[in-house]
Amino acid sequence: MKVLVTGASGQLGHDVVRELQKRKIEVICADRSGGGGVGCINVKLDITDSDMVNDVLLSVKPDVVIHCAAWTNVDAAEDPENINVVKAVNVDGTANLVRVAKIIDAKFLYVSTDYVFSGDGEEPWPADCEEYAPLNIYGQSKLGGELEVKKNLEKYFIVRIAWVFGKNGKNFVDTMLKIGRNHDVVKVVADQIGTPAYTVDLAKLMVDMIETDKYGCYHATNEGGFVSWAEFAKEIFRLAGMKTRVEDITTAEYENQIGKMVARRPFNSRLDKKKLVENGFQLLPDWRDAVKRYLAEY
Repeated sequence: MKVLVTGASGQLGHDVVRELQKRKIEVICADRSGGGGVGCINVKLDITDSDMVNDVLLSVKPDVVIHCAAWTNVDAAEDPENINVVKAVNVDGTANLVRVAKIIDAKFLYVSTDYVFSGDGEEPWPADCEEYAPLNIYGQSKLGGELEVKKNLEKYFIVRIAWVFGKNGKNFVDTMLKIGRNHDVVKVVADQIGTPAYTVDLAKLMVDMIETDKYGCYHATNEGGFVSWAEFAKEIFRLAGMKTRVEDITTAEYENQIGKMVARRPFNSRLDKKKLVENGFQLLPDWRDAVKRYLAEY
């Protein structure tokens, strides 16, 4: 099996490449800078350039495309100067890949987000829910990518993730550790609820998926129950052996005291993962264990 990974040098793509290599699967590392992977074939790929996408994929002819590349800066996406670029990457870039994947009959795994939903209520969002109502430009663009996949392919996996942290990129764990070194008390919102997801664990699941034909939409985060960002922060400090205290505040209080968030965030990022079990996939380890492993490597 030959797998092409877009965004191979990004936070999730990096660990997907590593997991594929562990399983002795041939990997093509693709991104705008020329791949950047160690021990794999590196190719330069700008997914917004349809001709380049055609040339690369028709030349390489991967059996699977794992599409990790995306515009992920949620706040910067709201800048009017960036909106067209966000769409070009997350929607049009996905469409370019989908078109060629269909021609070469490749399996396609698209990484999506809880941000395609409104974040209303307290019930977990089912994997097959189509009550889309993204709150911000980023969510709208990722939904646009999802729809391109669903509309044009049959052999696809859509994996929605949330609260992601990993070694090869900026994330909440790193942010808390940096802030905690210089502050005795940190104010963190306690009314946005979800579950963290460690890129190492996500990568294992995603590679498990592409080795099957159990296509469809899935939700993936670590196990361990639903928590707030504040509870997540408290556990980070505890596991890191830091004495920094976390003060719970609401989103409204955060915006009044610290500054308004540019992009609206969902209050309910609970994702229902029972479809993974129904299709024989192994659930991810407890998120606390994931943070512990991350800190050991950090």
